[in-house]
Amino acid sequence: MNDNKIGDMAWLDLTVDDADSLKDFYSEVIGWKSEACSMGDYNDYTMTRPGDGHAQAGVCHAKSVNADIPPVWMPYFLVADLDASIAAVVAKGGQLITPVKSMGGSDTYVMIKDPAGAICALYCKK
Repeated sequence: MNDNKIGDMAWLDLTVDDADSLKDFYSEVIGWKSEACSMGDYNDYTMTRPGDGHAQAGVCHAKSVNADIPPVWMPYFLVADLDASIAAVVAKGGQLITPVKSMGGSDTYVMIKDPAGAICALYCKK
């Protein structure tokens, strides 16, 4: 994850049926390099900037915990308190798309739908 501040887009993921071929597509189109990230019996990919290797995004298979994610670019916005943000989502007419999930260690995230129907994720570093 990038070292961002509250309110920043902390990460960007694309979840698709075939991450293997799509990582090559974005390598050719944008110039990103891909680094395999083992998910057990398959690899997802961290896409890095050429030159400095800075992580820019993830290209993931729609498997396991990602099986129910549509094939769209998913921004993850950094929040200070995930529980407070979830309460605000519900109070303001939004919906939770997923339960709260762990992202490596104690970091957590949840995918939401805003009242207009747009989807994003809220991410909290611990």
